[in-house]
Amino acid sequence: MQRRDFLKKASVGAVAGAAATVAAPAIAQALPNIKWRLTSSFPKSLDTIYGGAEVLANRLRAMTGGKFDIRVFPGGEIVPGLQALDAVQQGTVEVCHTCSYYYVGKDKTFGFGTSIPFGMTARQMNAWIYYGGGQKLLDEFYSDYNVLSFAGGNTGTQMGGWWRKEVKTVADLKGIKMRIAGLGGNVFSALGVVPQQVAGGDIYPALEKGTIDAAEWVGPYDDEKLGFYKVAKNYYYPGWWEPGPVIHFFVNKAEWAKLPKEYQEAFQAAAYEANVTMMAEYDHKNPAALAKLMQSGVKVREFSSEILKATYKAATALYADESAKNPAFKKIFVEYDKYRRTQAAWFSLAERRMDGFLQTGK
Repeated sequence: MQRRDFLKKASVGAVAGAAATVAAPAIAQALPNIKWRLTSSFPKSLDTIYGGAEVLANRLRAMTGGKFDIRVFPGGEIVPGLQALDAVQQGTVEVCHTCSYYYVGKDKTFGFGTSIPFGMTARQMNAWIYYGGGQKLLDEFYSDYNVLSFAGGNTGTQMGGWWRKEVKTVADLKGIKMRIAGLGGNVFSALGVVPQQVAGGDIYPALEKGTIDAAEWVGPYDDEKLGFYKVAKNYYYPGWWEPGPVIHFFVNKAEWAKLPKEYQEAFQAAAYEANVTMMAEYDHKNPAALAKLMQSGVKVREFSSEILKATYKAATALYADESAKNPAFKKIFVEYDKYRRTQAAWFSLAERRMDGFLQTGK
């Protein structure tokens, strides 16, 4: 009797297992076909930064059997690159791939999502966003703009841009018209620079025509592609205004709420992948690109201590001033700066000594 009971139960279990095997595809087939449009702030020619959106779209198609299909559009095809967030906010498209700090004209608090002058590096930003409460703080702010945010890439510490002439002192900065994004423009403005907001694909013509005297973008790989070295030979570093700039996917809140839970999870996983792989790809490509630029006669120059100290002082004043009049900015800055200090203390120990020895042998 015991043997017959066992066989009976085993048979029932086998049938249940077979049913589960059949049910799984049936459940997947029951999920809806969804088509979204994504507008990027970047031209397709900048394959690494633009490619972050393609990583997201390709992985989502792979994970959902093609049922969740996002079509990626380069900046300018649906809306201009610097209006990507507005298109999502208004429901023109469901999602965009852009930099939060492009929109500091609306509110300087947008700077925190990407990078602020003398702020956190790429690794530190990931720590803050994923584990340090940064995501919650950012989404509380972005909620007023009808969007949710997902980190979708990073370039690492950027270069300090292309300058037609050398700048050794603060006095040399006065009157220079420079393409620069985010709060770095506000800091430079305090020292006499005239900041210009220009989309990536429009920088070279402006620099070539003399509409601007200097321009920053990302780093060697992208900068070589954009050809800046042909019209400005002085290549400065570091890009103190962008120590670890995050590129974000912004999703319309109403459209996100319509997604099945399975698609939301897949989207988040694909965004994680885009975030990690972009940084790795830039780290892979930048060294070779820098070598080629130097072979083309580019003069790599370091910002002087005078300029760095003056810009740091101006940045500190900007944060104090904005915090005094903008509650949203202050709320994030207090937590951001506290976290930055703990990260700096840790990185100054093991990381700094290790990097210093490997780079100098001392």
